[in-house]
Amino acid sequence: MFRTSDIVLIAVMVAVAALTYKAKREAEEQLAAVQKIHAQIRYEEDTIDLLKADWSLLTQPSRLQKLAELYKSQLELEPVSARQIGGIGDL
Repeated sequence: MFRTSDIVLIAVMVAVAALTYKAKREAEEQLAAVQKIHAQIRYEEDTIDLLKADWSLLTQPSRLQKLAELYKSQLELEPVSARQIGGIGDL
């Protein structure tokens, strides 16, 4: 009915099919991992852009001037005099 060579070839075909399936599954898992990392990178980049926009808004000179005037009595800020500014040699 079946010769030995037929059985060996069938076994080889089954083994190759199993290895192919395993390789495909591992490749799909790696692709999913890479896609997840790309999504995380996009999320972090969006977060960085948002934080940069917030920082830009919070450090606007006009806003800081208003806050300095509003909290002038609590902060006890005074203008910087020329004598307070020194050079590197003064260090």
